Amino acid sequence: MLKPRHGGTGRLFMVTFAPKSVKLWGSGQLTIPKDMREALHLNKETKLNVFAVGRCLVMTPKPLLRRALAKKVEKEMRNKKLSLNDLLAGLKSERRQYNKKNRGR
Repeated sequence: MLKPRHGGTGRLFMVTFAPKSVKLWGSGQLTIPKDMREALHLNKETKLNVFAVGRCLVMTPKPLLRRALAKKVEKEMRNKKLSLNDLLAGLKSERRQYNKKNRGR
């Protein structure tokens, strides 16, 4: 497991766990392992979005922040006078650097 930590930007780095087996109870409930709940700051009041992707069950803390994230990105793009093409070109460059560093390609 990678311990959660904050970088200088205040963002939380990815938390990764090995797969764990959990039991699905009669009423469809399951228990998220304690170490995962603690690392992800989930408590009994936390609401989750649950959806299926193929045969995988995905849970994310509610609310999904797509709309808020999209607005934040749009605001930054306006402030920095970036177009969508600029943003995509930067993403392509970052992906190349990542692949070169982490995958040797």
